[in-house]
Amino acid sequence: MAKVYATGKRKTAIAKVWVAPGKGSIIVNGMDVEAWLGGHETIKKRVRQPLALTKQESNFDIKAVTMGGGYSAQADALRHGISKALASMDHDFRATLKPFGLLTRDSRVVERKKFGKKKARKSPQFSKR
Repeated sequence: MAKVYATGKRKTAIAKVWVAPGKGSIIVNGMDVEAWLGGHETIKKRVRQPLALTKQESNFDIKAVTMGGGYSAQADALRHGISKALASMDHDFRATLKPFGLLTRDSRVVERKKFGKKKARKSPQFSKR
């Protein structure tokens, strides 16, 4: 089985992901995933979710480059990219990941600010007099 490439996205974050057969290491931006995310255990768990669901934690090496957004959005983009790469490798993986919504791009983004408003929807305080 050869190396597979996929792109994951979330908000303004993008993750370029390469999945290859190996021992189970995850390298993000030249760092191990433990160093990259520090003490954020729940986010690390989210990144590993596609591998855990397909029971492939120790069968694939993952190399990724992330850019844009914050660490949480980057982690979700990485999860999306890993899911897409696994789904393109094996049709059975796709059937496993699809019900959990891991192959769907989360399209929610920040709403733009409108003129005359303080934020996207917050209006200035109304004064009758």
